[in-house]
Amino acid sequence: MRTDTLFGAPLIETFRASLDERSRAALAAAARRIVEVKERGGRVMVVTGSGPNIHEGVTTLIAELIRVGLVDAVSTSSAVVSHEMGGALDRVWRVDAAALGMDLEKMPRGDLFEFTRMGDAEWAALRREMPLDDELLERGLRLPVQGEIVKAAGNMAYPMGLRGERLAGEILTLAQLYGLPFEAVAGWGCDPRTMLGAADARGVPVLVTIPQLVGGGAIGMAIGDSIPVSARSMRLARMLADCDVIIESAVALTQEIHDGPFECYTGHGIWASWARQFTYSLRDKTLVRIDLDENLRRAVELNDTVQNAIDKGLPKTKVARIPFRMEMSAFARHEGSVPVIGDIGRVWPVLAHDVAAALGVELEFLSASQDTPEGAAMRTWIVDAVRPLDRDRMLERARSWR
Repeated sequence: MRTDTLFGAPLIETFRASLDERSRAALAAAARRIVEVKERGGRVMVVTGSGPNIHEGVTTLIAELIRVGLVDAVSTSSAVVSHEMGGALDRVWRVDAAALGMDLEKMPRGDLFEFTRMGDAEWAALRREMPLDDELLERGLRLPVQGEIVKAAGNMAYPMGLRGERLAGEILTLAQLYGLPFEAVAGWGCDPRTMLGAADARGVPVLVTIPQLVGGGAIGMAIGDSIPVSARSMRLARMLADCDVIIESAVALTQEIHDGPFECYTGHGIWASWARQFTYSLRDKTLVRIDLDENLRRAVELNDTVQNAIDKGLPKTKVARIPFRMEMSAFARHEGSVPVIGDIGRVWPVLAHDVAAALGVELEFLSASQDTPEGAAMRTWIVDAVRPLDRDRMLERARSWR
């Protein structure tokens, strides 16, 4: 057992105590429900957003929960796919873009250019895969460093950001050849400590939701092009239908989850059912949402008010008198909704710990909030231990796939 990766273990009770009384009760209720479902052979799905889940180690924790069989399906964003292809987190150094000779009209705000910090073996491996601009690298190494940070991997830094863009086209070609989603093909080469890699090892579906297709540059576009939107929506519907508990983590625009074209309880599935298409219902499922927005809990407390507004054809925001995000509509009206108001970096390790302990499952990784020393150590471990997509392994899988 890799006890050195259980970063959150000594902080579980500290994290629990940092939540208010209602969130502690909601978290306990969510854990009990997950345990009940898993004990009877049921399934759990996680719906993740982008940056916070990567930075707080939540996606790495979800990968561990997939490995031990506690998470059975994941939907996420194209940005998360991009970051996991890059190894989740990496270390970059920054230099002045003007001094580097870059066109400032093409630079992001701040006028800094980023380089990925890698070892000699990693540079050598990358040179065998793609041409590198040695002159650019040499100029960058001569300039004063404007900062060195850990950030979401494979994004804006050279050369790993560019590598992701190049891989996007290659993966898209394979996905279209085999009739698979981009995410499945990328998973063939992703590190097993990413959600994509762990899911591939366990045969667990991971799919980007349609509202979260925008992001990750060329990777996001390639994900969208890999299978038709309607096919993606149907695949997501079947994933949701198969699961008893749905956990939403730092994600926006989840109307496809609650309000999708094939869902009949809070969504628009009635007409799909008339057309004799596959439909499902959220009626008896549990929806857990980990969120910082107090209005989410307030919306659930206003369940009857929100439903009455809908029954009268009135706008929900005006009746509820709170800022009303799109996804609150169905979540607020669903009897099985459990809002947990708190920092995902603190809520997730407690939830994972409690569920695993109740089921007698041994975890080899437990995340910690990045604002703690343990969380900082966790981020360093992720940079060092979780590797970028292995292109050779992916191509070997493609060669033998049937």
